[in-house]
Amino acid sequence: MPGGRDEGQEGQRCGRCETNGATRKAIPASRVHAAGAAAFADSRLEWRRLLAETGGTFLLVLVAAGGGVVNAASHGQVGRAAAVTAPGIMVLALIYTIGEASGAHLNPAVTVAFAARGHFPWRRVPGYLLGQVTGAVLAAGLLRALFGSAERAGVTVPGRGFSAGTALVMEIVLTFGLVTVILGTASGARNVGHNAAIAVGGYVALAGLWASPVSGASMNPARSLGPALASGELGSVWVYLAGPLIGALVAVGLAWALRGRPSPVADLAAQGAVGGDPVGQQLRLEDNQGRGQRAQPGDGGDVPPGLPGVPQQPPVERPHRPAAVGCSACGSCGGGCGAAPIRLRNTQ
Repeated sequence: MPGGRDEGQEGQRCGRCETNGATRKAIPASRVHAAGAAAFADSRLEWRRLLAETGGTFLLVLVAAGGGVVNAASHGQVGRAAAVTAPGIMVLALIYTIGEASGAHLNPAVTVAFAARGHFPWRRVPGYLLGQVTGAVLAAGLLRALFGSAERAGVTVPGRGFSAGTALVMEIVLTFGLVTVILGTASGARNVGHNAAIAVGGYVALAGLWASPVSGASMNPARSLGPALASGELGSVWVYLAGPLIGALVAVGLAWALRGRPSPVADLAAQGAVGGDPVGQQLRLEDNQGRGQRAQPGDGGDVPPGLPGVPQQPPVERPHRPAAVGCSACGSCGGGCGAAPIRLRNTQ
């Protein structure tokens, strides 16, 4: 159409790179990592991360333990397949909801695995573990208040006919698979989003479908500890504390063997990005300063003050690609994240 671009002509856009005629300004990966690490180092935002982990674990345990509880209280109206699939769907939803805020660990074994892999600082592990256990206990307490003695149906114990040793081995193997999936999705650029949510949620549901008759397919110390504390049934809880932690550490060893040193992108996935995408905000602030412009508070969200340690350097100039592409990570940019390109068409 006159004065515009042809429908077949292609363009590109992204919040972290700009197309301006002949050049495209690409943000180096080192700057992305530095900005993300600086945002995560801001202790003023820690309460948001802990709140996200507490609330997220509360919802997960409410569904995971609640399936068995409601099934017992309603005389079998839920069914085993629904009870073990529901936690996987909840995990999927929570990754979309709080993945940017806290990394959506929701599981002490996952937090320990991220720390052992080098993605997550050990000094923050106790806070995450406390938040996760608190959320689990609150969920179990709510189930007990609502359904009374039926709450015991939410406690994870070895299945009928299976020993504690068999349940322990099953929990080790299941958690090994879960953490391997989590660390695998966290090593790429799409760890907080479609791929991670579907992969992790799908694994939780699949593990429950085939292995829950043996051990309950907990894979999560908080999910088992909360109902056990609420009901006072602590006899088998050691299986669900030791098993997931052992499986997680084995998965970390495999990750080191397969992929070597951890990647900066996976650090951002494990740590989350609170405060309205501080990474993008900090990078936009730097680019505006490099062009001599004043950062606007409403331009992509207020930039959190006091993000230390981010190098102030101008963006790298790269030739503009005449044929625009979008990446499979966000579907809109042709940046240098390495994701597989897809074609975009401009409809202006």
